Amino acid sequence: MSDHILIVDDDPDIREMLVDYLMRQGLRASGAASGREMRDVLARERIDLVVLDLMLPGEDGISLCRELRAPRQPSLPIVILSARSDEADRILGLELGADDYLSKPFAARELYARVKSVLRRTRMMPPQIPAEVPRSQLKFGDWILDTLGRNLVDHDGTVVRLSGAEYRLLRVLLEHPQRILSREQLLQLTQGREADVFDRSIDLLVSRVRQRLRDEPRESRYIKTVRSEGYVLSVPVQSMSSSSEGS
Repeated sequence: MSDHILIVDDDPDIREMLVDYLMRQGLRASGAASGREMRDVLARERIDLVVLDLMLPGEDGISLCRELRAPRQPSLPIVILSARSDEADRILGLELGADDYLSKPFAARELYARVKSVLRRTRMMPPQIPAEVPRSQLKFGDWILDTLGRNLVDHDGTVVRLSGAEYRLLRVLLEHPQRILSREQLLQLTQGREADVFDRSIDLLVSRVRQRLRDEPRESRYIKTVRSEGYVLSVPVQSMSSSSEGS
């Protein structure tokens, strides 16, 4: 079946235009004008990606994005829309765990390209699997990255859930340990696009991953900033499976 995209926007013209355009590109598409309608669609349909407008009446897109990123919710790709070009909105959207951000006005074909890119990156990640199934793991310092469950596990066994963007960044750093990666390289490896001069998405992602690792930027143990060059994972990485842990 074609991927099913849910457009959450209170503007009927934009909503209907996007639904029509995406369907003409071979995707399935549905529309919702509010958080309540969004929940109704999610309850009855299999949705592969949500396009979410921040400026909704009542429950705004920020609260809905938080809801979609709640720990018990399945990981669902999110592309945020905003009529404001304010960088603060973009930063907030990325901090909430959105996979991409697009400012209004925009061309429908640009949204389509962003949607396809996010879906392609999501498909490259393995699905969530039951806890009892053996998993591949990457151990670094006091942490383990479960590459199948896409979770972090600390030395006490506490599971820290990651957003899709956080997982991709940490996975890239773990696959290139003790090697400096520029912001441009990280953006290309994690999002498949080139950076522009004002792009701060990698810096925001690094900040979020550091928070997950409880890693203080000024005295970072894991992800160090290399001035004028980029970032480096400063500890060695050991590949293992859950069945070999503790043996």
